[in-house]
Amino acid sequence: MVLGLEKKLALYGFNNLTKSLSFNIYDVCYAKSEREQKEYIEYIDEQYNSERLTKILCNVTDVIGAHILNISKQDYDPQGASVNILIAEGALTPEEIDESCNQGIIGEKKKLEHETIHAHLDKSHVTVHSYPEHHPENAISTFRVDIDVSTCGQISPLNALDYLIDSFDSDIITIDYRVRGFTRDVSGKKFFIDHDIKSIQDYIDKETLKKYDAIDINVFQSNTFHTKMLIKDIDLQNYLFNKDVNELAPKKRLEISDSLRKEMIEIFSGMNIFQEDK
Repeated sequence: MVLGLEKKLALYGFNNLTKSLSFNIYDVCYAKSEREQKEYIEYIDEQYNSERLTKILCNVTDVIGAHILNISKQDYDPQGASVNILIAEGALTPEEIDESCNQGIIGEKKKLEHETIHAHLDKSHVTVHSYPEHHPENAISTFRVDIDVSTCGQISPLNALDYLIDSFDSDIITIDYRVRGFTRDVSGKKFFIDHDIKSIQDYIDKETLKKYDAIDINVFQSNTFHTKMLIKDIDLQNYLFNKDVNELAPKKRLEISDSLRKEMIEIFSGMNIFQEDK
């Protein structure tokens, strides 16, 4: 489903509704030895560096029909990366663009490797932060990516959901969507939302949803929607780092699969359910 206005509202001035999507994705991996854990973090850091994340966010901008004003990006030591993109609903003329905006042009003339400060936000923004994580006493390493898409006007971040899910290895997904503020029609009547929505799941491809167990927690009175998704099936080979599943005894395969599932359930639930087993 693509979000759009069911009935065109004759508005007084600009559509001031702010649509905010917070999107958290977790990828888990079995990496038991210290060397495997280190190599997994290095692999994730390379796969999802600021350059790759910038391309993903630029594609998100295209998907929702927005225009890039400014890009800033940063890779961190020892790991992780962040990207921030300022966007506008419509294309701006050269006279309307502040001289601090680079419009996504990253090259010799406008380098962004140094610290970047944004003095103001035009209308909307897209940000991403990555968090690779492991612990020496736990054979399960995790990679979390946080994405925030905030838009004003008629463009909606919900239209980028399928693309974002497909852009990462998404084992656990948490999505928050909220519409803030109000806009007015020409007679002065306030509108606190400009589209029909019952669930975030309505904006996710049905074939994708079949792969997950999903639950909703919605507060319709405040236009706040929350969806959590947990992958149903575990193909063990996809979760082994630099290891072939055929090298493992059947008992070991079951043990690893059980550990992966427990880790996923705890992340999905937000609590240490199996702490006593560790």
